[in-house]
Order: sequence, then C-alpha cells, then structure tokens
Amino acid sequence: MFSRQALRKRARSAACQWVAGSLFVYAVAATVAVLPAAAAEPNQDALLQAQLAAGEFAPALTLARQAAEPGQRDAWLAQIAVAQAQAGARDASFRSAAEISHDRIRKDALGRITAQPLGGRGGGAQADFDSLINLITSTIQPTTWDATGGPGSIEPFPTGVSVDAQGVLRPLLTQEGTRRLAGLRAAGAVHGQPVIARRGSTLRMISLPRLEKHVQLLLAAGGQPTEEMHVLTGLRRIKYLFVYPERGDVVLAGPAGNWYTDRENRIVGADSGEPVLRLDDLVVVLRHTMSTPDARFGCLINPTQQGLAWLQEFLDESRKSPLRPGQRQAWLEGLRSRLGKQDIEVYGLDPRTRAARVMVEADYRMKLVGMGLEEGVPGVKSYLELVEVPPGQAPPALGVLRWWFTLNYQAVLAAEDHQAFEIRGRGVKVLSENERLTAEGQRIHTGQSEQWNRQFAQSFTEHFDELCKKYPVYAELRNLFDLALVGALMRAEGLADKAGWHMTCFGDPAGYPVELGPAPKQVDTVVNCRIINQVHVLAGVSGGVVCQPASLVAPGAVETETSRVVARRRSAGMPKPLPPQAWWWDVDER
Repeated sequence: MFSRQALRKRARSAACQWVAGSLFVYAVAATVAVLPAAAAEPNQDALLQAQLAAGEFAPALTLARQAAEPGQRDAWLAQIAVAQAQAGARDASFRSAAEISHDRIRKDALGRITAQPLGGRGGGAQADFDSLINLITSTIQPTTWDATGGPGSIEPFPTGVSVDAQGVLRPLLTQEGTRRLAGLRAAGAVHGQPVIARRGSTLRMISLPRLEKHVQLLLAAGGQPTEEMHVLTGLRRIKYLFVYPERGDVVLAGPAGNWYTDRENRIVGADSGEPVLRLDDLVVVLRHTMSTPDARFGCLINPTQQGLAWLQEFLDESRKSPLRPGQRQAWLEGLRSRLGKQDIEVYGLDPRTRAARVMVEADYRMKLVGMGLEEGVPGVKSYLELVEVPPGQAPPALGVLRWWFTLNYQAVLAAEDHQAFEIRGRGVKVLSENERLTAEGQRIHTGQSEQWNRQFAQSFTEHFDELCKKYPVYAELRNLFDLALVGALMRAEGLADKAGWHMTCFGDPAGYPVELGPAPKQVDTVVNCRIINQVHVLAGVSGGVVCQPASLVAPGAVETETSRVVARRRSAGMPKPLPPQAWWWDVDER
C-alpha cells in the first residue's frame, strides 16, 4: 500500500502532465502465482514478474499476448489473471482469464482467482479514498472538477480511484490504452447478441468449447448462464456435428429461432412450437455418453408383482357375477386400486435431472394415448379401439402390453476425414411386446407382439411428428436422443481429443451443477377396458424408454458421404472476425 506522503508526491509530480481521460490508481501490489509453462527467455519472464509486482498489468498483458508459444502465452495470462485478483481487480482478472486458450490452464487459473478474498489481499485494510480524492482534486486542475462546477468527475474504484476529467488525461492515453479500451468496447458489443439470437436461422452453429468457456467464466464470477445459454439460442434439432482440430472447436448445428414459454411451462420455438434444446440436458447427456462405453440410459414404468397378483384375484371374483349397467366406472376404480401405483426406475442418468423427468413424462403420456385415456392424432388409435373380437370368439387373454421408446435414425453420415457428420432420421420410434401374466403376477417376456399391439406402436411411430406438435414432450425426448447420439459419436470418433477439448466445466459436476428436482418414483396405473359383444376387454401396460446409441456409431455403422457433408462443414466455418465473447453464429443453408 502506498503511503499518503508517497501518493501526494506522485500526484504533484504528475500534475503538469495530466490533461484528460481516465486514471486508475492501483493501491495494492500483486503477488504472482506461477503456473507451469513452456520455457521463456529469462529477460522476458523477469520483466513480466517485475510488471506484476508493480501492478503494471496492461504492459504485462501486452507482453503475454506477444508470446510466440501458445503454452507460454496461456501460462503468462494465467499469472496475470491471478495477480489481478490478488490486487482486487476481480473483473479484470476474469477478462484476462477469458483470453486463455487451453481449457485446463484456464480452469486452474479460475480456481485460483475464486480462492482470493473479495477486495484483494486479506487483512481488512481499506484504502483512504477520501484523502486521495481530496489530494487529486486540489492538486490537478482544481477548477475542472464537478464540485466546483467543472465537467470532471472522480469516485472510488474497487482497486483505487477512477477518474474521468474531460480533457485532463488525454496526453497520457498510450497506444496500449486505446487498444484495451477498444477491446472492452468490442466485448461489450456482444451483449447485444441476445436480441440477434432470437432471429430465425436455418442453420445455427454452436461452439461447445466456447460455450463452456463463457459459462465457466460466468460461474467463476458468481453469476449464472444467460437465458440464451440455457436454451442454446433456440436450437430445435441437431442436424450436423463438426470438429475443427486446427482451432480446437467442436460445433453443433441445426435450425434455431425465437422462443417463449408455453402453457405447460415448456420453452418452445415461437414459429414452430417445437421445444428447444436445453443446456442442462446437454451437460447431463454428454457427461454420461462421454464416460460410458455403451452410453445406455432410459427409464422403466412397471406394475408391481403384488399389484398384478391382486389384479388377478379381483378379476376372478368379478367373473362370478355379471357387471350391471352403470357399474363400469366403479369397477375400473376398484381394479386400479387393486393394481396400485406403478414403479418408476431411471437408469444411466440421475433421476433428479430434467432429462430424467422428460423421459418419464413422455413414456407415461404415450401409454395414456395407447389406452385411450389421452387423445391421439388422426391415424393413431388407441389399442382398445384397434381390438376386434368377432362374435362368439374370446377377447385377448389378460396380459401386459409393453411399449417403449427407442432410437430411430436412418443414418449417420460422415465426411471422408471424419471431421463432419450429418444426422438423418425421425429420431424416435415405439416398439411393442406382449407379456404373459401368471397367477402370481409374474410377467413373462414372449418376444412377440400381437397385431393390435404392433399396429398401435407402428402408427405412433409413423405419426410421431404430428404427435410432437400436439404433445411437445415427445419432441423433448427426441432432443435427448439427438444429444445422446452426438455424445456417443464424439466418444466413438474421439472428437473432443481431436479438438483438445477436455470438458473442464461441463464434465465436472462441481464445475457445472445442473438443476435437480425430486426424483419420480411412482405413477398412477395406466389401465383401461372396453366392452365388445358384452365382454370386457381389459388392457394394462408397461414399458419405458431405452436409449442405446452405441450401435449407431460403431465401426462400420457410420456411412461415408463426402460431397454434401464436406460442403456443409466448409460453409459452416467460423466467420471472421468473431467477437471474443461469441459462442454461436449463423450460416445460410442452401
């Protein structure tokens, strides 16, 4: 800390030189935290240490940016960022950390920055700003400050005093100073991007390493991801996946546009009504698929064995006397009470995540449609509507219908160098099976599906797009499947390694904690009946979601298609110049 006498001496010696601009008086010297780095010229390293010790951060940044070796540049930037944090210049330290290219060095630097106490070095000493301000305003152009009716103003600043006296400091604005201010202005201009993000685009590019970097910086500074980050700027589907090893980038691409929150509290596209992809889902699915060889996850909704046994007893008792008119609803309620709740099991993903809740809801609502308890769309009839019992013939035997969602992609196309991929297909389909039921309530897999059961599953798959428009939760499930396929493809092809991306934030639950809610454990039983030829046709259902993308990206499964995919990758390259804080851009797909 400079003494008051030293500050007075410095201010008086500079009084004849200062004319206008902005002055930052740093009252704290910095201690340097040294990170491992490539070898540098001794005189340059010594110069950097001297600049940091004196709190001369602007020249230190210039020296670091001019380093020939990227590793040396990043290591020096890390030292500068930590020194700025130690000096109390927390905002400046985050700006310096943002310039670090290597994600592991940046993560280490941010950890050191956030470990620093707010306000600079410890000890609790506070700068005597009032005395310093009085010294400056009484020594330098006394009649130009706002207290005496002039245009100049002066106020305390987190690391010293910020001075804005029009025309007072202009001669001291060096070339480095103007470059720094221009950089700050350019960075600030990026804050206008949220409005642009709501503009429709046939092909929006999202850089995963850049997105992670800026999320990481926001979290380190005590903030939260922006709305645009949470909804991935309105991205609705993933059509392409690109890797750019030469610039360390992995990019998702697909249609995007404006968004809003619908009456079911889903965030959907303003024009399409389709749910947008979500940052938390991206993180949750990537963590799982990138760390698990088979990348399998899903959910199960099944009746309990005890409930099925009680159901059998209830039906045996019901057959002893015919059901009278008006008793159908009471009979159904009695049946549901015997069967009880159905158990929910989520595997692969944390059941408390939004992604898990999407799977469970999509599966449950599909079963409601199948049982005629929720309306379908033209071309999709419930199972009970499809059942036909000719006169004199017995209805289908009591069993458990099993329906489940799984992946439905036509192909994954790759450029010859496997740096560009295209995903084709509807994304989701429904499969079916009939399970036999024993008197003890045990379910026996048959591996077969009778015609009405199979017909419902096929019609649901064929009309999946229309169902998505009516019930957006199905499209949210498709978004999860898209993300799962991307994650499995990245793992199988080693795309993150090719780009030198280590997921230092997204891959770390402590680095990026996703929002968690209650884990779904049970749900009301889905069962219904229909009277055909004065006979009750009863149906109960189980099933779930099975997402297992590994087979789609296994060796030999990915097809090579050079012309279209390569052309798309070339046209989708990062525009120049891209602002430092930008993590997405648009391409005109033709």
